[in-house]
Amino acid sequence: MYTLTLAQTETYQPGGGDAAVAIGGALLYFVLLAVLIAAMWKIFAKAGKPGWACLVPFYNLIVLLEIVGRPLWWIVMLLIPFVNLVFVFIIAIDLAKSFGKGTGFAMGLIFLSPIFYPILGFGSARYHGPAAAAA
Repeated sequence: MYTLTLAQTETYQPGGGDAAVAIGGALLYFVLLAVLIAAMWKIFAKAGKPGWACLVPFYNLIVLLEIVGRPLWWIVMLLIPFVNLVFVFIIAIDLAKSFGKGTGFAMGLIFLSPIFYPILGFGSARYHGPAAAAA
């Protein structure tokens, strides 16, 4: 008669390198978040709006719509799934144009936000007024 025994060759010990990866990821996330908040603060300030407004939910949308020159009813459109994507693209294009940048820079704001928002906020770009109002 044969007996089958299973031998365990490896044991998993939780907490080895997993904790370090989690802490490093969380730290990276909070640094990126702080940079983006500071960049938005500077963008709002360059446009003559209070920088702290970027921290207040929904009020930051109102201020952003004022900066780009779009009507306040767009907030409703930003709450509708999939429709909001179109409006976010338009707002990014208007934001770039409000600071004298082109559509290519707006695509950077959309797809590479952690890079382009700090460039807009901390760079030499100046606010030229609402782009949508000029159109």
